[in-house]
Amino acid sequence: MDNSSILLKRNLKPVNVWALALGSIIGWGAFVMPGTTFLPNAGTLGTAIGVLIGAIVMIIIAVNYGYMINRYPVAGGEYTFTEKTYGKKHAFVCAWFLGLSYFCIVPLNATALGLVSRKLLGGVLEFGYLYSIAGYEIYLGEIIFPSLILILFAYLSVKGVKVAGFVQTAMVFGLVASVIMLCLCALLNPDFSISNLKPMFSGKGSAVSGILAVVAVSPWAFVGFDSIPQASEEFDFTPRKSRRLMILSILFGAFVYIAMNTVTASVMPWEKLLENNYDWPTGEAAEAVAGKAGLIFLGVAIVCAVLTGIMGFYMATSRLLFSMAREDSLPAFFGKIDEKCGTPKNAIIFVLVLSLIAPWFGREALGWIVDMSSIGAAIGYTYTSIATYKTLKLTENEHHPVLKVTAILGFILGLVFIGLLIFPFSPTFLSKPSLICLLVWLILGIAFTLFTKHKKKGN
Repeated sequence: MDNSSILLKRNLKPVNVWALALGSIIGWGAFVMPGTTFLPNAGTLGTAIGVLIGAIVMIIIAVNYGYMINRYPVAGGEYTFTEKTYGKKHAFVCAWFLGLSYFCIVPLNATALGLVSRKLLGGVLEFGYLYSIAGYEIYLGEIIFPSLILILFAYLSVKGVKVAGFVQTAMVFGLVASVIMLCLCALLNPDFSISNLKPMFSGKGSAVSGILAVVAVSPWAFVGFDSIPQASEEFDFTPRKSRRLMILSILFGAFVYIAMNTVTASVMPWEKLLENNYDWPTGEAAEAVAGKAGLIFLGVAIVCAVLTGIMGFYMATSRLLFSMAREDSLPAFFGKIDEKCGTPKNAIIFVLVLSLIAPWFGREALGWIVDMSSIGAAIGYTYTSIATYKTLKLTENEHHPVLKVTAILGFILGLVFIGLLIFPFSPTFLSKPSLICLLVWLILGIAFTLFTKHKKKGN
């Protein structure tokens, strides 16, 4: 059977696609970074400015995506964009590292469930002690539960995009509603004071350096809006709407990041909050603003964020791998479609199997995963932007002066993000474990490529 003839079913409505993107953008990090990254590095106003600048950068890149989706509304997104302009070798490099970015978010969110249980459920999963990694204790319960969630959502993803889209949409609305309720609780709390939000910028460094530290994590913080091109073959509407949906998802994502950071800083002077060395400052803040109700709202928001992240990136990763197999860049195994459900079943199972490894490494794995996700996203943004520019150059009959500017800007910004991660003198240089994992992923990609070429010669 000719792989190129395999098509996915068109079952996604605009609200499902928006929910797919926003649910992918907002994960565990939005509820942890206020205490670990945002407030310590940038303060309250510095974080808000940094997040908004990051959102603007992502919107510039999203404009490029919107143009390319309209030209090539098929699963694969960045792979297809790059293959049509620079050929299969560049397309493979782009897609394979982007696939790492997408895949990483699945175990990242699943692993976070153990951390959530320690604060919100009184550590009910802390049974069956196994060992410690970097001072973090690994329990059997915190491996079993995330693993069961991974298996359940892999099953739902295989069952079809209609089921996945409905579940994703419902959980995203639960996420947004819970965050809004936390904001209202903070505003109505008698201890709320604008003075608690001061100093507006962190004293760790200059205001500019703090803002840039927040901007630097934008590729990771907003990765997920680019899950939309992966689902474009399943749109039940015109691809022209994709740009608007991406921009809306980025803006809502920025709102959630800023809102949770502000709520964390609202109950007491935020420097004092951090000095108390709480394991989870945002959890302490939620309980302070509304007691048990605050923890319930926070719990619902986090669970919805974690589960939508798992669902969204199962979909994005599997569609990317499926498209690569359809173009003979990966073994045909990844292009296998479930006959009954019409979903790339084997690609989903592949993501599941790799994701089941992460819970065995506990909290330590989270930092490695974030680093790897950032480099993959930055590579995808860079290739999409330069592919947009080349496409515009090849279609001189189309006049898009603004698009040419956004394409060049997106390419430059993508290179900056990559540089921040790979240059040793950069404050965001990849950690040694992340570099090792990156090397393993590269070797795996080379192995798949050689295997695919061997199979083609054999045929």
